[in-house]
Amino acid sequence: MKIVGKRPALAWEAQRKASATGGSAFETPKRDSMRIASLLPSVTEILFAIGAGDRIVGVTHECDFPAPARGLPVLTSSLLPPELQTQLGTRSPSAGQANKIDRHVRASVHSGSSLYALDAELLARLAPDAIVTQELCVVCAVSYEIVARAAKRISGAGPTVLSLEPSSLEDVYANILTLGELAGAVDGAQALLAGLRRREAALRERHSGTPRSRVLLLEWTDPPMSGGHWTPGLIELAGGDPLLAQPGANSARLDWAAIEAADPDVVVVAPCGYDLAHARAAADELETNPIWRGLRAVRTGRAYAMDGNAYVNRPGPRLLDTAEILAAVIAGAPGQADAFAPISCRYSTSP
Repeated sequence: MKIVGKRPALAWEAQRKASATGGSAFETPKRDSMRIASLLPSVTEILFAIGAGDRIVGVTHECDFPAPARGLPVLTSSLLPPELQTQLGTRSPSAGQANKIDRHVRASVHSGSSLYALDAELLARLAPDAIVTQELCVVCAVSYEIVARAAKRISGAGPTVLSLEPSSLEDVYANILTLGELAGAVDGAQALLAGLRRREAALRERHSGTPRSRVLLLEWTDPPMSGGHWTPGLIELAGGDPLLAQPGANSARLDWAAIEAADPDVVVVAPCGYDLAHARAAADELETNPIWRGLRAVRTGRAYAMDGNAYVNRPGPRLLDTAEILAAVIAGAPGQADAFAPISCRYSTSP
């Protein structure tokens, strides 16, 4: 087993240095026969987007995009109680679900229990050359320690274990290049990256010098939690001024008094791991909170629920879709109905 990188830039730099000295940081066999186990939905998306979907031999239970990913062997499962699971839209929203999930997750983390299971026997049978995982978030994927133990059980030299930990859009770009090298799809990675950078440049030009709305994006609702890592940068790219955000860092718990004092122009509710139906249900439950009802964005009809699972929370190619959707929402002209929905409130007024 070979471990490569703790952050995207480190993995890419390791590969660059190895290539310069005639070696390989990934120690793989033939590039056209690479077998990759993707333990991150974002990695699955990237590999398909660069033309390397045929290199994937196993995925997670949350790898739902693109559609062919759903037909691949599934290596993980959630250990949340069934009534709290939301992946792939298999569960209908239930009352108080956000708070119940938060309490369960905190208790599990405190006790050192995993939130996910890994099918180590299936992983061994699939015999991947590389396993791609992360250490960025303890509640987002199978723990790195579990993955490392399972990798050691695979016969032979064992697979490369690549840890990707993006904290910004630039980090995501670096991951695309790293995965292109790993999968032998450098041309596809460079083409994807060029297209994403063109879209980013277009957004920056469109919003350069224009007035900016103050935007609060909630990555959880009960308790309320801020947008972290790449999310504040996406809001800026979309022409907004992120409020109470954590750029490049983990999402943080917010106090309702701080939210009331910030009084954003626009609010986006995009809970981590929630599809649009679950996000709307979580937002609807906020109506019992008088501070929420009194926010300028809610009173003026500029509060929205968004599919966080597909867009905001997943550091892959669709982050540019996210920025474009946010730009339309901030401008008051949202258009992608499957990605967002206005949050209705009995107490709303005209802008």
